[in-house]
Amino acid sequence: GTMTSMSRSEAKEKIEALGGKVSGSVGKGTDYVVAGDNPGSKLQKARELGKTILSEEEFRVLVTT
Repeated sequence: GTMTSMSRSEAKEKIEALGGKVSGSVGKGTDYVVAGDNPGSKLQKARELGKTILSEEEFRVLVTT
């Protein structure tokens, strides 16, 4: 989905600066999925796999602490 507080490229930069990896798909190696506005099929896949789903606010807190 879409995040209102930052662009995808800004989010990617923050994740990579903290040593994380950004993927375009959800799979076994996925740790977190950020669900912005109008989330799509990746959110459903994350739920099916039991992955941690973060709101945009939870994501911002995680990457700024």
